[in-house]
Amino acid sequence: MIMFTAYILIICSNSTIVYLICIRKNLHEPMYIFIAALLVNSILFSTAIYLKLLIDFLSEKQIISYPACLCQFFMYYTFLAAEFLLLSAMAYDRYVSICKPMKYSTIMTKTTVSILLFLCWLLPVIQIMNRKLCSFTLKGIFCNNAVYKLPCVTSKVLSIYGVIGLINSVLFMLFILFTYRRILVVSYQSSRVVRKKAAQTCLPHLLVLVSISLFTAYDIFIIRVKSDLSKSARLIMTLQLLLYHPLFNPIIYGLKMKEISKHLKRLFCPSKLN
Repeated sequence: MIMFTAYILIICSNSTIVYLICIRKNLHEPMYIFIAALLVNSILFSTAIYLKLLIDFLSEKQIISYPACLCQFFMYYTFLAAEFLLLSAMAYDRYVSICKPMKYSTIMTKTTVSILLFLCWLLPVIQIMNRKLCSFTLKGIFCNNAVYKLPCVTSKVLSIYGVIGLINSVLFMLFILFTYRRILVVSYQSSRVVRKKAAQTCLPHLLVLVSISLFTAYDIFIIRVKSDLSKSARLIMTLQLLLYHPLFNPIIYGLKMKEISKHLKRLFCPSKLN
């Protein structure tokens, strides 16, 4: 019941903001389009995990086929990587808006936004190969990087996969941090209005970046120390993250983004605004 309620909350909270961005013309700007894409990505990410979890909680035995596990693994890391890419695109959008305001309309065109969105979901393609299995027991509640412990492959191959993923994550993180550092420098040297605009639009993105970074760090940490944690501890920690992160995005953007917050108040409390 708790898992079902959590899933419904995630779908409703994310979908509400996406709906508002779609129907409100003043929200048809690159920044809000990227926010909508990020929230859609959260819905897809949660669906890839929660549907199987709900089935497992209702079943006496928790069983999943290897192809289905690979499919969940693929979707999990595709949407996780897509979130980093979307945050990178949002950082670039804020950089152009604040550091090059006169060129914003010519740089961030509909074509540019469409290409960036396309690349954000195209690039996170994980090469998954069907390998001979040495283990048939998955030590986790869903198919994340614990899948790498199942095939009969050498630790060298696993290390290569891990290093490639780590390098990509670090590069995107450095790009985002460099972009916001540049925004901070330009804002500090500009007027109070520019600083206020930068704080209002960049702070939510940075909070979401911290959230996804902690989520990714936990994903790496849990597989490295899985032998040191009990099954119950692993379960509780994983469930908390699966609930916390997909709900964090709509809460942050709903409360911290002024225009979205204003439309949410009009949607749910129209009498108070009249």
